[in-house]
Amino acid sequence: MNKIKSHSGAAKRFRRTANGFKHKQSHTSHILTKKSTKRKRQLRALHQVAQSDKALIVRMLPYI
Repeated sequence: MNKIKSHSGAAKRFRRTANGFKHKQSHTSHILTKKSTKRKRQLRALHQVAQSDKALIVRMLPYI
């Protein structure tokens, strides 16, 4: 049987950790002048993927 391909878009966006997956926040690439400094600072951090979305990501990234 052939190997399953990883979803290349998901592979670029998620990294596996001991407790699940981490991802970067959205809304950080452009139109930053209207966003407050506090909001931009809080968006910098990496966050854990929600428990409800974890199964979908495991399915998209079978070998990662």
